[in-house]
Amino acid sequence: MSTTALLLTLIFVFIPIILSKTLGLQLEKDTVIATVRSTVQLLLVGFVLKFVFDSESYLFIFLMVSLMIGAAVQNARKKGQQIKGITWKLIVTFVLLEVLTQGILLGFKIVPATAQYIISLTGMVIGNSMVLSILFLNRFVAEVETHRSESELILSLGGTPKQAIHRQLIRSIQASMIPTIESQKTIGLVQLPGMMSGQIIAGADPLEAVQFQILVVFLLLTTAALTSVCLGLLSYPTLFNERMQMIQRGNDSSDE
Repeated sequence: MSTTALLLTLIFVFIPIILSKTLGLQLEKDTVIATVRSTVQLLLVGFVLKFVFDSESYLFIFLMVSLMIGAAVQNARKKGQQIKGITWKLIVTFVLLEVLTQGILLGFKIVPATAQYIISLTGMVIGNSMVLSILFLNRFVAEVETHRSESELILSLGGTPKQAIHRQLIRSIQASMIPTIESQKTIGLVQLPGMMSGQIIAGADPLEAVQFQILVVFLLLTTAALTSVCLGLLSYPTLFNERMQMIQRGNDSSDE
């Protein structure tokens, strides 16, 4: 793509700005900030990735993956501040997911052990895991508060914390997984995924692009399941004290 063609894509930025101004949505500033930040971040990442890909150093690969996980944790933790120790819970979830998925991909030699594949697939996995974590935490916190009296009743009748929170936990896991499952039902019919489209535009054989997209589809399915389940199992015990009583919101919700 030429520089002129790239500049012309700003038309797609002006359209929402004009609509926001016309309808009084007051989103012009946020749109401009998002545009500038995304452009700068992508250009910087492009230069960094070129350096890492050229070096083929596993140290740089490790640092890049660590940076991705750190940024994902920092963004997702804001949605779960009511849950004690949410930072380390997110770190454990993302690291476990990364180790499992890369272990399978590299262990079975599904993809080569190169920076090009490791970093690209890690970005997809951790990025989706971050979004799923936010969906799960939003729903879980809301479910817990909405059904607090129900949980306390179960506890008063001799139920365990796991029994008291079971329904809320299951609903939250389902809610965070459903978007991934539903989008995969119509993939290839309603939408052509970004990775597949990008490869086709770059000149790759469509069937080869489809094969890689199938890999990503299956990978994201595991991402959805493992993220929600792992984060849920790590989170629910911290809602109760040593006497198996629900902790009141705001009384013991420190992140550390």
